[in-house]
Amino acid sequence: MAAEQSQTATEVVPSTTVKEAPTVEDVAKATASVETTEVPVVETTEVAVVETSVKSDDADVVKEETVDPEKKALDELKELIVAALANHEFSKPVPPPEPAPVKEVVDEEKKVDTVAEEKSPVDLEAEKPKEVVEEKEAESKVSVPLSVALAEEVEKKAIPAVEECKEKEEVAEEKSTPDVPEEVFIWGIPLIGGGEKSDTLLMKFLVARDLKVKETLSMIKNTVIWRKEFGIESLLTEDLGVPELERVVFSDGFDKEGHPVCYNVYGEFQDKDLYQKVFGDEEKRKNFLRWRVQLLEKQIREKLDFSPNGVSTMVQVTDLKNSPGPAKKELRQATRQALSILQDNYPEFVAKQVFINVPWWYLAFNRMIAPLFTPRTKSKFVFSGPSKSADTLFKYIAPEQVPVKYGGLSCMEKDTVFSTADVVTDMCIKPSTTHAIEIPVTEPCTLFWELRVLGWDVSYGAEFTPAVEGGYTVIIQKNWKFISTDEPVVKNSFKIGEAGKVVLKLDNTTSKKKKKLLYRSKIITKSCSTD
Repeated sequence: MAAEQSQTATEVVPSTTVKEAPTVEDVAKATASVETTEVPVVETTEVAVVETSVKSDDADVVKEETVDPEKKALDELKELIVAALANHEFSKPVPPPEPAPVKEVVDEEKKVDTVAEEKSPVDLEAEKPKEVVEEKEAESKVSVPLSVALAEEVEKKAIPAVEECKEKEEVAEEKSTPDVPEEVFIWGIPLIGGGEKSDTLLMKFLVARDLKVKETLSMIKNTVIWRKEFGIESLLTEDLGVPELERVVFSDGFDKEGHPVCYNVYGEFQDKDLYQKVFGDEEKRKNFLRWRVQLLEKQIREKLDFSPNGVSTMVQVTDLKNSPGPAKKELRQATRQALSILQDNYPEFVAKQVFINVPWWYLAFNRMIAPLFTPRTKSKFVFSGPSKSADTLFKYIAPEQVPVKYGGLSCMEKDTVFSTADVVTDMCIKPSTTHAIEIPVTEPCTLFWELRVLGWDVSYGAEFTPAVEGGYTVIIQKNWKFISTDEPVVKNSFKIGEAGKVVLKLDNTTSKKKKKLLYRSKIITKSCSTD
């Protein structure tokens, strides 16, 4: 029994002691396992830090994106202009003064030295007989040699001339390096120091150069130099003596957004005498360009406002009806020169460029001159054929602001009753229908009205109906039909002594086309006429 227990104990002991002590390899493996379990924690911490830094970078990018690029470009341009004005970079460099005529003095000195060298006293004495040498020997001991005397005399003359030249150079250097910054004005507005008006002016150049500051500065410099060379300031008061051109280019009214409208009527150049007077030779063509620039300068200064809420652009309407074709070489050259001047020196002044009465050949001509325009300028172009010209103008300009010759009711001649301040009503008369306009009157007065129908072929009549029951209707205008030879605008008036209404009747029953009707009226009472 005791033996069995001892055997069991013996067997149990080895089972507990069989476990060997951990080896170096086991320790290394355990250490490695611990290290591998710690690595992900470290990596996670690093990733979190990286993500935080990325988020902060994104925040900086967002802040940079919120900066107004136009304001940034404007501020940079102002800094460059201030530096350029201080260095007088907006003027052509003054050529250095011509040096004083020192060469003549130097040449004279050289000649004297040469003569002296060629005929020195030694040589002269060698050439002369002994008697002459003996006679002059005493004099030569006392007198100064001829070459030395002449050299001293030339030196006395040369020194003042050189000093005078140096003084002139110093004065020229002082003039070429002024201490006072240059003052530059364009259209009467300073480049710097004019407040928001100066900012508006500079932004025109910046936009024209896609906010590229250095290119903008170069453009402004070239414009300032061109204006000086062209003599803009003196041009404003010149009398160029071509009154006939006033019907070629003129201003009339404003568009619906307040932009002044300028009309260019090239059909007037069908007049051979006018064409020869304007484009007959090179001198006349230069005069035409000066006249066109003069007119634009006056329009900018008189009609545009460079304040932040002002209107600083205009609408250009070009009428191509009966316009000379591209075969007119002189007109084509003058047009190209004018376009080049306007695009280089008058940036961003066109709000809209509307071409009306466009003929078929102009499309080809437009392709030819299209490279002269920037994409931004070309996006402002509107083209319209003869049948749609009036409707196209009415999209941008109210009828009371459109000249009569282009379908509106604005008369260039002075009108004592109506003006551009009197609003015009426009409506459409459907085909095969009649239309009536009723104008109520509540007291004795004189009623004035004017109307026109675009498209003709419409009958028109007018009558007065009293408000009193049983009153007699008065025929003011019997029905008559508009034809193309009639005056485009019907103007009429009727003196009324009682309350009632004036009815204007328009009959389009004989036409299968719709017509555009424009009209306006004004009541003038005795009290108004007395005032």
